Amino acid sequence: MKNKINVMLVEDHPEYREAIELALGKEPAMALTRQFGTAERALRHLKDAKSDETPDVILLDLNLPGMNGLDAIPLFNSTVPTAKIIILTQSDKEADVLKAITRGASGYLLKSATLKQITEGIRNVNNGGASLDANVAQFILKTLKTKLPKAHTEQWLTEREMEVLTLLAEGYVKKEIADQLCISTTTVITHVAHIYEKLSVTNAPSAINKAYRMGIFTTEKEL
Repeated sequence: MKNKINVMLVEDHPEYREAIELALGKEPAMALTRQFGTAERALRHLKDAKSDETPDVILLDLNLPGMNGLDAIPLFNSTVPTAKIIILTQSDKEADVLKAITRGASGYLLKSATLKQITEGIRNVNNGGASLDANVAQFILKTLKTKLPKAHTEQWLTEREMEVLTLLAEGYVKKEIADQLCISTTTVITHVAHIYEKLSVTNAPSAINKAYRMGIFTTEKEL
């Protein structure tokens, strides 16, 4: 069993790379093993890397010289399918958020996030969860439109599963959801597993995105 979460950083700004390096250096359970200024260099390294050099989590900027982060997501996923990708960017554009999630990112954090939030996000995705910036999660809830009548949602998710998915979309982690709903964390984990199975997804961002596209969620104005 690994003692540390191995993190790769793909970021072209030296000052920000240094800040991330210092933050992860203070985390005994994490190690920044590699950092690159372009996606191309990172991908070339991964193709030749040994198995013990494979990152657990990739922090990926979107605005990179050469290949941008959005185009790089599926390439990272095919090269190192076991690694989880967290987008770490200044962009809160709707198109960027939705493309990143649909292309396989497990998290989406803005660079305005604190270093503590970033390290917590790394832990969350490494443990099989997701990490969404709170502003991004609220933005998703408020802007995406419903596509199916409410009556159809019962064919997909139960009322409790809807409550769990809504809290996931608002940025809560499993323990916080358990506290909110006054149920055990184990029960929340079971509900999340059922949600993923019913929606044919593997993580929370994908579940949230698919729920909107299917019309399972409505916007705040329509509630």
